[in-house]
Amino acid sequence: MSSLVECVPNFSEGNNQEVIDAISQAVTQTPGCVLLDVDAGPSTNRTVYTFVGRPDAVVEGALNAARVAFQLIDMRRHGGEHPRMGALDVCPFIPVRGVSMDQCVLCARAFGQRLAEELDVPVYLYGEAAQTASRRTLPAIRAGEYEALPEKLKQAEWAPDFGPSRFVPSWGATAAGARKFLIAFNVNLLGTKEQAHRIALNLREQGRGPGQPGRLRKVQGIGWYLDEKNLAQVSTNLLDFDVTGLHTVYEESCREAKELSLPVVGSQLVGLVPLQAVLDAAAFYCEQEGLFVLEDEQRIRLVVNRLGLDSLSPFNPKERIIEYLVPEGGPEPSLVDKPLQAFMREVAARSAAPGGGSVAAASAAMGASLACMAGLMTYGRRQFEHLDSTMRRLIPAFHAASAQLTAMVDGDARAFGACMEAMKLPKGTPEEKHRRAEALQEALRRAVAVPLAVAEVVSSLWPSLQELALCANLACRSDLQVAAKALETGTFGAYFNVLTNLKDVDDVTFKDETRQRVTSLLQEAKTQVEQVLDRLAQRQE
Repeated sequence: MSSLVECVPNFSEGNNQEVIDAISQAVTQTPGCVLLDVDAGPSTNRTVYTFVGRPDAVVEGALNAARVAFQLIDMRRHGGEHPRMGALDVCPFIPVRGVSMDQCVLCARAFGQRLAEELDVPVYLYGEAAQTASRRTLPAIRAGEYEALPEKLKQAEWAPDFGPSRFVPSWGATAAGARKFLIAFNVNLLGTKEQAHRIALNLREQGRGPGQPGRLRKVQGIGWYLDEKNLAQVSTNLLDFDVTGLHTVYEESCREAKELSLPVVGSQLVGLVPLQAVLDAAAFYCEQEGLFVLEDEQRIRLVVNRLGLDSLSPFNPKERIIEYLVPEGGPEPSLVDKPLQAFMREVAARSAAPGGGSVAAASAAMGASLACMAGLMTYGRRQFEHLDSTMRRLIPAFHAASAQLTAMVDGDARAFGACMEAMKLPKGTPEEKHRRAEALQEALRRAVAVPLAVAEVVSSLWPSLQELALCANLACRSDLQVAAKALETGTFGAYFNVLTNLKDVDDVTFKDETRQRVTSLLQEAKTQVEQVLDRLAQRQE
């Protein structure tokens, strides 16, 4: 899976279009960054930019935008309704796909340090990147705003995490941080503003105040009335959809509305939403209603229907789900998106990547896909009706593994590319040699991790494939035989690529443990494939 981080810098300029456009251009001209949205507010005199890319790319994009802002924004002339303390007021990094929060914390810290060093400005770390508990929340850092900074910076407790403890009049100060994706989600009611607000007070974590907490953790909420739509809304912010999901807010709102004898007439997502938040809601409804829905596209359609996301305006997933706004591999071309003939030409070309690792992942992905096909060719047919529950249990593992392994086709090529980039780093001084060696070791570990993950995913499929071989539609016997060998081939390819990339790894313990693990996975594959083939051969028409 490719790494995708969202960056949402807020700049203190919302009226001068030339400045707004110049900052936009700084982002779009950064390799690896895709600008998704620019939201300028004249009354707040503030513009919020949303862009995505690899972790290293978004850090560069944010720095490029900040360099432009440093030349064009002067806080001594700034005024607006929104709280602010700097030209680049806040810059959060948010995990979207294939990255952890820890990696976003590293992004925030790397950005903050480089910003402070290059522009000689004070930078505070907040959210998950905060180094002290008192700086976790943005309002705490921004208290007093820009006007309070001259005195605030003199206090030892408010010394910045990076940069000088002195006031920079033209800039102010910047808060850099890491946080989870915030989802703005509104539930529509045919009722009054007061009724909607009563529901919001019962649901939001803050509740009605001290001693009267609400039911839903990590949820903010208020009630309001939309005159243009002639309905009320329970307007919420989901601060952590892993804690409280879209479906939970919707179902709890429906429950509250029912007690007030109010009809709920759909809901509304404001801005972008992560794919996983929608899929989590789909999983809830599939489990609750006993549904068997595999494809993401159909699962999204289910959620749109159950939540009524198209009640106020059409909901187009390709415009509203953040991962769909950029390709799986980011802005760069993806191997798996190429026609098969073009992919084969890439493999055959006089270049080291894509090579055996990508082909191993592709082979394993095709094996998982064939097994999925055999399951689906059994499921839903009258003659195999007694196997429907079994197929519902077995098929999802192959479907999910196919997607995972397909992503590793590009993942292996990118891991190899990172090794090549590390080798190109300068080595003229002892410090440069040290940095190059560290970068190369880290890149080699990633190059080992991808093929090892291929073998691990294949390993997880053998029990399901053994069971499928015993009962699947015999018309798919040859397909399952090919599936078994394709999965075995994927493990063989992973094994040899792991050993190749381990050769230059310095960590002896890591090398020994990884070699033992991948050898074990290869032996398992040899044993399992023979058992699958034997079971298929013994079955009678």
